[in-house]
Amino acid sequence: MQTNANPVKPRKPVIALLMSLVLPGFGQLYNGDVNRAIWLFLCFAFLSVPGIALVALYVPSGWMLPTLALSLTLTLAVWFYGMFDAWRSARHLADFVARDWQTSGMYMLILLVCNGLALPALIGSVRTHQVESFRVPSASMNPGIVSGDVIFADKRYNCPGCKQGVKRGDIAIFASPNDRSQYFIKRIIGLPGDHIQIKNQQVWVNGSALSSVQNNPADGTPVTESIDGQQWQVEWKASEQSNNKPSQDIGATVPAGQVFMLGDKRNASMDSRLFGTVSLQDVLGKARQIWFSSGPDGVRWDRLGMVLH
Repeated sequence: MQTNANPVKPRKPVIALLMSLVLPGFGQLYNGDVNRAIWLFLCFAFLSVPGIALVALYVPSGWMLPTLALSLTLTLAVWFYGMFDAWRSARHLADFVARDWQTSGMYMLILLVCNGLALPALIGSVRTHQVESFRVPSASMNPGIVSGDVIFADKRYNCPGCKQGVKRGDIAIFASPNDRSQYFIKRIIGLPGDHIQIKNQQVWVNGSALSSVQNNPADGTPVTESIDGQQWQVEWKASEQSNNKPSQDIGATVPAGQVFMLGDKRNASMDSRLFGTVSLQDVLGKARQIWFSSGPDGVRWDRLGMVLH
């Protein structure tokens, strides 16, 4: 007769496998291997969230895609290894004696803490303070950024203690002045106190023209602009001007605590010419590079890993 307070409860391989499918390390916990469960969960959590952030922020652009692929492969490897290991170990635990803490309630609590608190908190911290991914839905930043590009935005930017402050020429992610739930991507043209003038498809900042071309072509031919050591291309296409777009002629001084934003596709961009200057507090990150891009014709392989200027 079985007199042990904790009776023998053979582990079921299928249950161990399914638990590890739901959460890496969960099946090992079911098998009573707490140490392995912790390490598998930590490896999965690090590779899937901070690991990708490290790749996006510190790996040279030419190595970004291979390193991202490696990070994803390692993440999946940890996940699948956890499932296989849990299934294999459970097969050899026919005489397993359940611990006092191995109850359905404790399993549910651990799952809620890991999946409902720990992982979301880790993801939220990385997205808030390190790097975040954004998909560009419009062509307002052509030709440098096209619709369908998915970019990494550096969030270590324009914040207390951050080494990166806003600069003219930066491509910034910011909250819409009229709807903070909507994000825009534009180029910072003017800083607080700068005088901005736009006339005849030419932009001046504090009296200096951004382009050396006297009359920028209205047929959409790219024109090079530059300021403070940064250089990029813009398009002015008269046929894209519509009634709901802002006037192309403007003269204004940027107020304190504000920045002036323009899209690179000048006649097809909703920017500071329409909604005014943007508060520095609403500038959330700097566009760093494209990690994926797709359009009607499929994946644009030539754009993957492209550094943004």
